[in-house]
Amino acid sequence: MVSIKHVIADAFQLFFPHYCLGCGSDLLSDTNLLCMRCISNLPHTGYESKENNPVENIFRGRVNLRAATSQFYFSKGQLVQSLIHQLKYKGNISAGEWMGTVMGRCLSQSGRFSNIDYLVPLPLYADKEFKRGFNQAEVICRGITQVMEIPILSKHVIRQRPTETQTKKHRAERWENVEGSFAVKNSYVLHGKNILLVDDVITTGATLEACTQCLLKVPGVQVSLATVAIASK
Repeated sequence: MVSIKHVIADAFQLFFPHYCLGCGSDLLSDTNLLCMRCISNLPHTGYESKENNPVENIFRGRVNLRAATSQFYFSKGQLVQSLIHQLKYKGNISAGEWMGTVMGRCLSQSGRFSNIDYLVPLPLYADKEFKRGFNQAEVICRGITQVMEIPILSKHVIRQRPTETQTKKHRAERWENVEGSFAVKNSYVLHGKNILLVDDVITTGATLEACTQCLLKVPGVQVSLATVAIASK
C-alpha cells in the first residue's frame, strides 16, 4: 500500500524536480545532491586510512602533524571542482555540508582521526567572510560534526590580516603571503587539545602550514588536517 507521504513526495517531485548537481539527472529524493552514478564515480583518495600519504608528505619536515588527509582528488572541470564551486561562489550550503558528511564518515571509519576534541575551520579574513556571507570551511565542518559529533571552534583562530589570492603564486611567494597572518584567541580553551583543522582544497599547503604553526604554539596542542580535496598535479 502506497503511503500518503510517498504520494506527496512524488507529486512534489513532479512539479518541483530536483536535479543531480553532477550530471543534471532528475533525482527521486529531494534530500540527495547527487545521483547514485555520480556518487559512485567520486574520486576518493583513501588517504584517511594511509600513513605517509601524499598529503602528510606535503608537510613532512615543515610542521608536526598527527595525521592529514584529503577526501577527493581535485581536477579542473570535474565533479569535485563543481561541488566546491557551488559552495564557495554559488552559496550552496547544502553542497558543503554534504561533502562534510562524506568526510566525517570516512574519518570516523579510518581510526587515524580518533580522539579529536575540536574541529577548527581554516579562518577567512573578517572582511572576506562578511562579503561572502559564510566561511566555506566552517560549512564543511558542520557536515563533519553531523557524523562525528565533535564541537566546532570557529572564533578561536582568526586571520588577522588580509592576504592575496594564492592561485598564481609560487611556493615561496605563498608562504610569504600568509606568514604571520593567523592568531589564536582565548588560547587556554585549546590547551592540551587535539585539533582537526579543516579546509576545502590543498595545493602547496602554505596557508594550512601557517595556521598549524600558530596552533602549535598553544601548550599541548596536537593538530591533524583534513580537506575536501587535493589538487591534482
